[in-house]
Amino acid sequence: MPLTMAPVGKSNTVKKINGKEEIRHFLESLGFVSGSEVTVVNEMAGNIIVNIKDTRIAISRAMASKIMV
Repeated sequence: MPLTMAPVGKSNTVKKINGKEEIRHFLESLGFVSGSEVTVVNEMAGNIIVNIKDTRIAISRAMASKIMV
C-alpha cells in the first residue's frame, strides 16, 4: 500500500519506490530505501510528516504516494 494510506504512529517497512528515476533517486537520498523503517508522524495541509532513520521529514502527498510500504 502507498505511504499515504499508512496509519499515523505505526511503523512500516519500505518495500518499493515507484516513479521516474529522478524521483526515486531523490527519495533514496532522503533515506527511503527498501527495507528501511518509516513511521507517519502527522498529516497536515496535504503534506505528510514521517520519521525515518531518526529524522523527521515532510514530504508532499504526491511524493508519499510513490513510496510503497
